[in-house]
Amino acid sequence: MEVKDIRKLARKGIEALEYNDCFVTEVQVTGNKVEIFLDSDDGISFLKCRKVSREVEAVIDEKEWWGGRYTLEVSSAGIGRPLVSQRQYPKNIGRQMVVKTTEGEKVKGELTAVDDEGITLTYEVIELEGQNKKKKKKVQKDHPIVWEAIEEAKIKASF
Repeated sequence: MEVKDIRKLARKGIEALEYNDCFVTEVQVTGNKVEIFLDSDDGISFLKCRKVSREVEAVIDEKEWWGGRYTLEVSSAGIGRPLVSQRQYPKNIGRQMVVKTTEGEKVKGELTAVDDEGITLTYEVIELEGQNKKKKKKVQKDHPIVWEAIEEAKIKASF
């Protein structure tokens, strides 16, 4: 069984349940272990994961893939997983994130804007000012990043 088949199966389960706000972010198949990661425009619940799991499990069992010996885990994409869809960004406005660009640059800041062109991260820098450049001042800087330049983006957990 290939990842694309499991992804397709999960999408069909989401459609059957009419979870229009949900989507698959990642599928991993290692031996007989299947992991499906979901996200949604408003956040993913345990109940949605469980129902999608049952939809997928029913087909796997019916087709007897892995001879009935497999582990299926359906869960939210989670905070430590990279964002893989432009659809994931708007709900994370206001959160801290780290973006690695295709140029190898790492940008850390608050996600402050999302549009058709890309995203904007805002962060503080300390600038020296005054005649002798001895006075320090915190200044907000905006760092726009176009979609094509984003290699990896992760939300930073804050406690």
